[in-house]
Amino acid sequence: MFNQDNDPRRPRPPSDSRGFFMLPQAPMDSGYYVYGNLYQRPAKGAYQYAHPLMMTAILNVGLEWQAMDTRRFGVGDISLPGGIKTPDHGGHKSGLNVDIRPLRKDGREEPVKWSDPEYDQVATYALINLFHIFAQVQRVIFNDPGIPFLVRAERHDDHFHLDLRG
Repeated sequence: MFNQDNDPRRPRPPSDSRGFFMLPQAPMDSGYYVYGNLYQRPAKGAYQYAHPLMMTAILNVGLEWQAMDTRRFGVGDISLPGGIKTPDHGGHKSGLNVDIRPLRKDGREEPVKWSDPEYDQVATYALINLFHIFAQVQRVIFNDPGIPFLVRAERHDDHFHLDLRG
């Protein structure tokens, strides 16, 4: 009998000791792109091991976002393999936390702060709402005072940090 799991034509994405998989590294039709940590740059994709709940949320939001907008949203840090803690980034061990860039009006896949003229508040708010629709969001940290129900924190002007309930 043929076993699909061992089919070399269908390679499995990298997984870690927890059985978490690395987020697919932004196929063009995914609705998202990936970016690295600003403070530490591990190998490509190394900081993107997601709990199955987070993986499902990102992939579902990506598909829905793609149907709504031509721009892709940026997905940053999730978790290192095995939930390894880093000295400069205390969280992001459970695979249930993710950093996401706010949307830019010009569609460029680059950082933007909520106070910059290129920042698209309406689209960013819509993206945050999609995560609330597709996942059990526990908390969103972002410093835009124009979006309700956010927690403010230092160094969260250019990305929002999203925590899911496990």
